[in-house]
Amino acid sequence: MNIILYLAVVLIWGTTWIAIFLQQEAANTPVLVAVFWRFLLASVLMLVILKLIKRLRPLDKQDHLFCLLQGCCVFGFNFVCFYHAAAWISSGLESVIFSMAVLYNALNSWIFFRQRPPFRLLPAAVLGLGGIVALFWNDIQAAHPAPQLLWGVGLSALGTLGFSLGNMISTRHQRRQRDVLTTNSYAMLYGAIVMAIIALLNGDSLAPALNLQWLGSMSYLAIFGSVLGFGAYFTLVGRIGASQAAYCTLLFPLVALTLSTIYEGYQWHSNAIVGLAMILMGNMVMFVRWPTAGKLRLA
Repeated sequence: MNIILYLAVVLIWGTTWIAIFLQQEAANTPVLVAVFWRFLLASVLMLVILKLIKRLRPLDKQDHLFCLLQGCCVFGFNFVCFYHAAAWISSGLESVIFSMAVLYNALNSWIFFRQRPPFRLLPAAVLGLGGIVALFWNDIQAAHPAPQLLWGVGLSALGTLGFSLGNMISTRHQRRQRDVLTTNSYAMLYGAIVMAIIALLNGDSLAPALNLQWLGSMSYLAIFGSVLGFGAYFTLVGRIGASQAAYCTLLFPLVALTLSTIYEGYQWHSNAIVGLAMILMGNMVMFVRWPTAGKLRLA
């Protein structure tokens, strides 16, 4: 089951980055509105299905409060960051930066749950940060690096932090034996409501763009990327822990970068290959260990 969940997350989330790009390309819809419709559709679909199969579990007020926080972290503001970043860097590069979630999760598990990170976190962090520098080396070398690049990288890193904080809240839910599908559904709904409120206060219309590419991308992001992808991921968090579950971010950047090369014209340079390799090696250092028997296995 863990392998099935792992592969599902890799394949689904590896393709959602290009879907975000296609949705933003299809219409000039405010980011808050795009995120609102994605998680409104996902949450309503989830709540209806859970109600019909009698799987919707009751939650107390404190649980709903944490669902609200989870919604803001992982089904709201983090995606606002990712959607804005997609205008400045390729979706494939976004996914590479997002793969640093393994380090965020290790540190946040230490902060919130006193799970001391292993010593290998240090070399993993050095490889990961060095890989980010190598990945963007051509732009960094420019006499005046484009501010858009820095915004894209910074927003992607901030969105990854929000995702990691949402992981911690999901861990809290599951330690209290709360149903992951129920908490996800309410968190998505609350995230969508917060996005709608901010959009209306900002003077944006909540009307969706009525063209096939926008609606198709939004539906894919809601059903596959949100309902199935997050359902599989947070189930994996409950089964093997947040740090180990984030290991799936090791592979889906390869899927995302391949699609970005095809659809966005991402140009590969030697430093980009070196940077990607360093980031993937950093992630592997976090989760692969060599037992005394000499057999490779996941930590």
